[in-house]
Amino acid sequence: MGELTVYPYSGMRKIIHIDMDCFYAAVEMRDNPALRDVPLAIGGSSDRRGVISTCNYVARRFGVRSAMPSGLAKKLCPPLVLIPGRMAVYKETSRQLRAIFLRYTELVEPLSLDEAYLDVTDSNCCGGSATLMAAEIRHAIVTELGLTASAGVAPNKFLAKLASEQRKPDGLFVIRPEEVDEFVRQLPLAKLPGIGRKTAERLESQGLYSCEDARVLSSDELIARFGKLGEMLTGRIWGRDDQPVQAQRIRKTIGVETTLASDVLDEAACWQVLSQLIPELERRFAAGYAREQLMGQGIKLKFADFQQTTVYRRGGYQPELFHDLLHEGLLRAQGKPIRLLGLVVGLPRDGEVNQLSLDFA
Repeated sequence: MGELTVYPYSGMRKIIHIDMDCFYAAVEMRDNPALRDVPLAIGGSSDRRGVISTCNYVARRFGVRSAMPSGLAKKLCPPLVLIPGRMAVYKETSRQLRAIFLRYTELVEPLSLDEAYLDVTDSNCCGGSATLMAAEIRHAIVTELGLTASAGVAPNKFLAKLASEQRKPDGLFVIRPEEVDEFVRQLPLAKLPGIGRKTAERLESQGLYSCEDARVLSSDELIARFGKLGEMLTGRIWGRDDQPVQAQRIRKTIGVETTLASDVLDEAACWQVLSQLIPELERRFAAGYAREQLMGQGIKLKFADFQQTTVYRRGGYQPELFHDLLHEGLLRAQGKPIRLLGLVVGLPRDGEVNQLSLDFA
């Protein structure tokens, strides 16, 4: 196909994506075998507006899902065993998991306690076979930690993550370089990371359902129609992703948030909550940054229907600006009750300077 000549697949790295299976719940079932065959969830109390952090596959058969209100989860699954979780145990297990990864490469990028990318391009383990390394890692996780993991192997991070989702739970899926085009071609655009339901609907309204559909448009046309989304699509629809595995992840923001005891509607009540969060936010960023270094600030609103929005403005830090951002956020809310409020500030990248804070006197 001539298209492949125009858009050649770039990059011959070997990337593994490891994703633990229902991690918190799996740790609890490992440590308490009586929980293995019952519907189990980790989360906040159903009578205190808690939400589900994760649940086992027994609970998922009842329709229980992560981020679901605990009260709704109990309605869907009355026998659900709901426990608050043991973060110290999960963190220690995650440390042991990382130690297994480091046997194969120092290029490990953790995404969370239970998920990571590994770049094994230059690893000599298993004769250099990423597939064999992934299989060994999964075996070590079972035998040493008593847990299971799903793994994806591919030539880049984007594809490796998609691969790990193909055989969940407790599976291994490999996308070889010569298989990239066919795998990506049939992929629904809604499956691409960063494309949510509304964005997918926007693409579908223009007749774009799969990566193959989007390939008929030139890069310039994708960008003209969809802006930043189009920029991302120009690479992803061909299976391209040059992002490196970052052994040290760069923190971009610092934030603080709170789930409200009851939903609020009016601006005054919201501002009262945010005013109480500002000192904690300032304490957190002051540990590493001066106000003048901050690159922007924003507020986060989560509604009773679990949709959310963030209003963000670049520039120097001004605590009073949060009030204007709140006003804009409530306009977006269109009368929907607010269940969570948060504040965030943007951090500078290496060498980045906030131009608005420079003193030219």
